[in-house]
Parts: sequence; C-alpha cells; structure tokens
Amino acid sequence: MMLNSNAKFINNRLALRPPQRDSLERFQQIVDILSLSKTPDLIEELQKIREAFPTLTSFERDFPSVCFAIATGIGKTRLMGALIAYLHYQKGIKNFFVMAPNLTIYKKLKADLGDPACEKYVFRGLDRFVNPPRIIDGDNYEEFRYSQKIGYSNIIINIFNISKLNSESKTSNGKPARIKRLNEVLGESYFQYLQSLPDLCIFMDESHHYHADRSFDVINELRPILGVELTATPQIQNGTRKIDFKNVVYEYSLAHALNDGLYVKVPVVVTRKDFRPEEYSPEQLDHEKLNDGIRIHEETKSKLDVYARTFRKPLVKPFVLVVAKDTEHSRQIREYLTSTDFFHGYYKDKVLEINSAQRGAEKDENIELLLSLEHPVNRIEIVIHVNMLKEGWDVTNLYTIIPLRASASETLTEQTIGRGLRLPYGQRTREDEVDRLSIVSHDRYEAIVKLANDPNSLVRRVYYIDPADPQNDEQRETVELTSVYDELTNAESFTEQLVLTLNETASEHVVSKPTEQAMQVAQFIARLASRTVMELGKQVKTFDATTDEETKKLVHTSIVAETIRQFPTLELKKEDLTAVVEKAIETCTQALTENIIPIPQAVVQPFTEVKHGFYDFQLDTSNMKWHPSEDTLIGTELQEGGETFEFNADFALFPKTDTVENEIVRHIIVHDNVDYSTSFELIYSLIADARKHFLSYLTSEETEKVMRDRQRSLAQIIYAQMNEHFYKEETGYRASNMRPFTRIETGFGGKFKSDDLYDLRATMPDSEVKSKIFKGFTKACHTLYKFDNNTERKFAIVLENDTGVLKWMRPSAKQFNIYYGQGGVSRYEPDFIVETADTIYMAETKAANEVQNALQNKNGDVWVKSIAAQEYCRAVTEWNAKNGGKPWEYALISHDEVRLQSSFTYLAKNRVASEQLTLEV
Repeated sequence: MMLNSNAKFINNRLALRPPQRDSLERFQQIVDILSLSKTPDLIEELQKIREAFPTLTSFERDFPSVCFAIATGIGKTRLMGALIAYLHYQKGIKNFFVMAPNLTIYKKLKADLGDPACEKYVFRGLDRFVNPPRIIDGDNYEEFRYSQKIGYSNIIINIFNISKLNSESKTSNGKPARIKRLNEVLGESYFQYLQSLPDLCIFMDESHHYHADRSFDVINELRPILGVELTATPQIQNGTRKIDFKNVVYEYSLAHALNDGLYVKVPVVVTRKDFRPEEYSPEQLDHEKLNDGIRIHEETKSKLDVYARTFRKPLVKPFVLVVAKDTEHSRQIREYLTSTDFFHGYYKDKVLEINSAQRGAEKDENIELLLSLEHPVNRIEIVIHVNMLKEGWDVTNLYTIIPLRASASETLTEQTIGRGLRLPYGQRTREDEVDRLSIVSHDRYEAIVKLANDPNSLVRRVYYIDPADPQNDEQRETVELTSVYDELTNAESFTEQLVLTLNETASEHVVSKPTEQAMQVAQFIARLASRTVMELGKQVKTFDATTDEETKKLVHTSIVAETIRQFPTLELKKEDLTAVVEKAIETCTQALTENIIPIPQAVVQPFTEVKHGFYDFQLDTSNMKWHPSEDTLIGTELQEGGETFEFNADFALFPKTDTVENEIVRHIIVHDNVDYSTSFELIYSLIADARKHFLSYLTSEETEKVMRDRQRSLAQIIYAQMNEHFYKEETGYRASNMRPFTRIETGFGGKFKSDDLYDLRATMPDSEVKSKIFKGFTKACHTLYKFDNNTERKFAIVLENDTGVLKWMRPSAKQFNIYYGQGGVSRYEPDFIVETADTIYMAETKAANEVQNALQNKNGDVWVKSIAAQEYCRAVTEWNAKNGGKPWEYALISHDEVRLQSSFTYLAKNRVASEQLTLEV
C-alpha cells in the first residue's frame, strides 16, 4: 500500500525512519477501515481489521485500540507525533488524550508535543502545527477554557500521568477527586467533558503499564473513538507467565533493529574468561564487576575521544550505570566507588547516587545532574540507581551497565538495556566501541547466554574480557600520531631558520622592527607554506610537479602577496620576502617529497547506484496570465426569474496557516518522485520565478492573493514542468575524484597516562602491544604508531630493516575513502602502505585462518575488503600510468609468514596470489 498525499507529506516533513514510515502506512490503512465512531460495533470492526491484520485477535478494550511495538531508541514519540498529525490532516480530528506512565515521560511529552522551542518538538515542519497544539495537563485543565490563548492552534492534546487516572475517585474529605471535580466553566466534570468529545483519540505511551484492571476500566470510561498503544514490550507479566498483547499491528523489535544495524547500539554481555563466581563472596563479586566495568568504560572513553578527533565529530562523554539491589546496597557501592581503593580515588567526585530515599535539596541537585549527563561539562561518570531509572530517561551516552546481584531475566530485559541503546550520533558509525553497549555480568553470564540462545532473546552477542589484557587502574589519554611532514614544518627550529633568513635578507626598515614582529612574520610564512605546498595535490597532475620551478614560482607569488596583506602596518615589500619565502618553500617541498607516500585521493565505492532527480531550470510562465478574484461568492437561482445574489464566505479555500511558498511546496512534495531533501532548492526557486512573473503586472498584495488562491494549480504547473526535467540514471562506478596525492592525515591513539612511548623494538609480551604507542621509526610517514597486534609490530620492523623499502605508513582511519559491504557504508582502513623503488603496496597482515576462510568461502570481512582494496589499486594504477606515478598492488599476507628475519620483498612475492582474489564486478 502506498502512502496517500497527507501521509507522504508528513513522512517527508518529519523525515521518518523506515520503521516509522511503515507504521504510518499501516495506520493509514487502519484509519480507513475503522468507522471512528463513539458507538462502534466492536465485533464488526474487529472482523474488518483482521482481514488486513491477521495478527490482531482482540482490541483488548471497549473501543478499537491497536498497538505498535517499536524498540527503544527507534523513536516512539516521533511516531506518536506523526500519527496525531495524520489523524488531524486526514480526518480533521482535534482532540487527543496522551497517557504517560510516570512523571519523567509526562514532562518529556509536554515538551516534545507542545513546545516549538524544544529540540525534539515532533511537529516541526508541519504547516498546521506552526502554532503549537494546546497542551492541557494536570496543572492547567481547570483553567484552559477561560481563555483562548493567542498563538496556539485549535488542536488540543491532553497529557496526564497514569497515576492521576489511577487515583481513587474521591479525596480524603469525600469530595470528588480533582480530575472528576465539577468545573464551573464546563458545568460538568472535566472527565465527563472528555467523555463527551466526539473525536477523542487516546494515545498510550509505554502501554504495557495500562493493562492493570483499574487502568482498563478508567481508559474504557473515556469512550474514545480510537486507541493507539506504543511500547517496546507488548506483553504483561502475570506471576511467572507472560501474556502477549493481542492487538499488535506492527512490530519492530530490538532484534529487528540489531539485524538492520542502523538505529541502536549493539548490546553485549561481558564476563571474564575462566571466571568462577562461586569462589567470590557477594561483596567481592560486586567489586570485581565494578573494576572490570570501569576498565571497559575507560577504554570506551578513549575510543570515543579518538573517533571524535579523527572524524571531527562532537565529543561524547560516556558514563556507567550501576544497578544496586536496595538503598543500603547502593550506599555501600557508593562508598567503595568514592574511596581511594577504587582507581586511586579518581572517581571520588564523579559518582551520582539516585534512589527513592533522597529528599529535598539533595534530590533536586541529583536530578539536575542526572538530566544533564549528556553535557560535556557534567563531571558525573558513574550513576548508581535502585529501580528508579526506567522508561522516559533518554540518554545517548550510556555505554556500560553493571547490574549487581540481579538475575539473568532481570538483566536481559529491554527496560534494563533500553536505557543505553540510543546512539549518540543518530546512526551506527561502524566503529565497534562507539556502537557497543556493554553489560557486565560475571555471575549470570551462563544464564544470560542460555537466554540469548532463545530465538526470542534480546541479546545475540557476547564479548569476553581477556585475562591477558593489561589490568591497569590508570586513566587513559589520547595522543596525536603526527605526520613527519607536519612535525618538520611546524617545528620551532623551522621558524627560527626563517627568522634568521628574514633578518639577513630583508631591508633595514624591516630588520629594525622588534624581534617579536619578525617572529610573527616567520611563523605566518611557515604555516602558510606548509599548507600551500601540501595542497598542491589539488592543482598539479603529478607528484613530481611539486618540485617544478613554475609550480614553485606560483606558490611563491601567492605566499608573498598573502603575507603583505596579513601585516599591513609593517609596510613589507616583495624584495623583503623573496629569500625567506624561497627558503620556506624549499624546506616544505623537501619535507613533502622525502617524507610522504603520494597517495592518490580517490573515492572508491564498489557498488551500483540508481540516481534520480531534477535538472535545474527556469519556470515557463508564458501561459500564466492570472488575476486575483474576490472572496465574495455569486449565486444565481436556477429557476424562471431566478435572482442573482452574492454572499461572503466565512472561510477561505486555503486558510492562511503558513507562507504561500510553503503551502505550494506541500502540494508538490507529496509526489513519489520528489525528494524534498534533494529538491527543495529547485522548488523554491521555481516558486520565486512565479512570484517574479506575477509582480511584473500585479501589486504585491494581488500577487500574494493569486498565489494563495491558486496554490494547487500553481503547484501542478510547477510539478508538470519539473517532470520535463526529470532524470533517472543507473550509474555503475568504482573510483572518482582522482588527485595525485593528498595530505597525510594525523592519527590518534589511546594509552595509559603512566605509560611511556616505547621503542619499536622494545621487548614486551605480545598481549601488551595493543595498549602501547611506539616511536623510533626512520622510514615511516608518522612519528608515532599503534599496532593492533604483535604481528603488525613485527611487520613494521621488517619494513624498517628492508633496504628495498623507501617509506611506509599505517594510515589514519580517514586517510582513504574506500567503502565496502552492502550499500558501501563500511569504510576500509588498510593496515600498511609501503613504497619501494618501482611500486606502492597496500598491505594487510591477517590471521592465517581468516585468510583461508576468505579464499575458501569467498565472503567475510577479509574477502570484501580485499575486493575494495584491489579496486582502489586498479584505479590509481590506471591514473598514475597517465600521470607519471607508480603502480599500486594489493598484498594480503598471512600472519604466520611474518618473521623478524623476513624481508618485505620476500613477503610481497609470497602474498596471496591476485588470481585467488577475483574482483567481482
């Protein structure tokens, strides 16, 4: 079933995710089927619905009610907004009642549904919600009828905490409870007012809370025309038995989300290898889990820092959630975490305890800290809670959960892990540590694994703490892995050389200036020369062209002119700068040619893509000679001697709810081949063409009226002309945007603060290599490197030793734009780039079993990465052949071939044969 115009408009404007769009499509069908009556025939309604949705066997209410089971983190509130908007656009419904299960969600819904200033306001972009809905809640429902607030729409959303509906029907003095107290304005209780509304629709957020007997009765008494339930867990617990909802019409479970790999973190259960929980007391077990959990936290913090720096993303500050058994247990845990015995007291002021026993200022301060956990300035890194943080507490930076003394079934629930599923960047990054939620459970590991093997399990993946990993209580830090070129051209010694040259060659007028001014000029020239020489890759055809005299002359002219502009008060002349700029260019060019491998810049995406859109054009207005008409309507009686008369309409055909441009856009973007995100600039330019045409013979007021009254006709004309310029092409491509070389990107690596920088050949256990940062290279393009394993370190030593190797590097994560996998969304990061006299190699050292599996099965990560890598090598080799560059070859090397006495020449000759890695196009 396709979305109708209103549903498509809502889908486009709210940018719904596919699960939300699918839900809206089903909701469209449901609303068309149901009568939406205050007195429905439930049997007949159920029969009609079941024909389209066989999984729905009962409404479970005294009115039609359907449930959308959407996993935590997918966007249930945004879906709620889309469904409310659809009911209003399609059916004209204006009265809604939203139920919240607790105070946190109650406050969140009030902001999300009624405050346009809220970042997560769900109706942003919808023309009929430019003026926000009236929000009626527990604090203002007695007064809301006294006045009609200016700036609000006629849509009313009542939001109530379930506890208000669950309260007893009378207060302690015997009077009706507040929600049923008579209201002087209405003349009847507010509850009765709600019952009388002809179009009341009820939305139940986290609807598994509303299946208790009292909830059923109170909701049924409201007599809505439709109920919509939203939950991640469409079942209720009755003793030891779970009872599934019978009215689910759409389900997108956590399992679906994990399989899609797009919208939520991957929850993993963590234990320690060979761990025996029976050998520990409860307190000792708590301490072991807390220590291991914090080590994971520190590693995660380091990985997030590296990721943010590498890809220039906002820094995410992760935190740990500790689940305690009771308030006394929580107090004991806090004492341990804030003691000097725990990571040397580092977390003393970084622990927040939340429990029901807290009161007054302490509770208010803690709640404030809790709500601001995502802010980088918040110092808290560990939150301890006792059954206090459930639905509605939405954070994106929870990365580690440590449930203490909890059963497997208590741990393996969406309520427990759901708090940490949301992704900080909105989607998966393809970096495991950035996309992972760790749940530390040494004592319940086997039980959780057993539950995980159930086809209905939430958890499908486990992760081990390797006892061989270094158990270091020190904090971590992120270190820049600077390129040799950047280090040389940013060094103080380089600037000092330029100062000397400037003083020796410039005129007396310049030399007589204060020393600090000469230093400023030299620093500016050094930075500008370094950047300009590196950016030559965007201008020249070959790497060797960087040393051409003509190229140097152009660079020289540019730097001299820019320096003179930068320091106008110094009255610099070209002659003053000639020698110092020549020195700077010579030094930078030498640093470039001697210390970087010319890596052609190219984008490689080994898949076929279908593109469509509209070419830019100017609107043809030659047949649009329109004039405004009056709002007055004229009527003539169709009878003998019938009179002709006129009357004024009380409403316009198109009420003014938004700018006329936005109204016209709305009529255009409902078409299936119009993508708002890629076409909005063209659409608005065409509307501007129409306005310009009308203004050529009408006044601005007349133009506005013509465009508003005939907005649908104008939209049809614009859309028809757009289709004349529509294109749809299937583009098979492999590599593009080729340039001879690009800058060597700075890398980032994490290490323990107490660790030194280690020499490449330092003696250490293999297991410690991954946590160290190494120095002491003579041929590398960077000053420092990290290695994933000892095989990679040995390979680096081989490269340093082999006289046939000119230069080598371990590329930064964003050095190459090579993508692989389904949809080409995974970014390939080669292990090594190696330059010899006649060839440049893209080299990978992989475990022998992984290499064999790739060759035998022709699938898996090693295989698809090799396909992408070979395509890059093929493309740049072809380009270099025309532009004087070296050929590139891909070298997949089994780890057991790498020995300290090996030569790279031998390893390259004995790599996996290219014939075995057939490129499938």
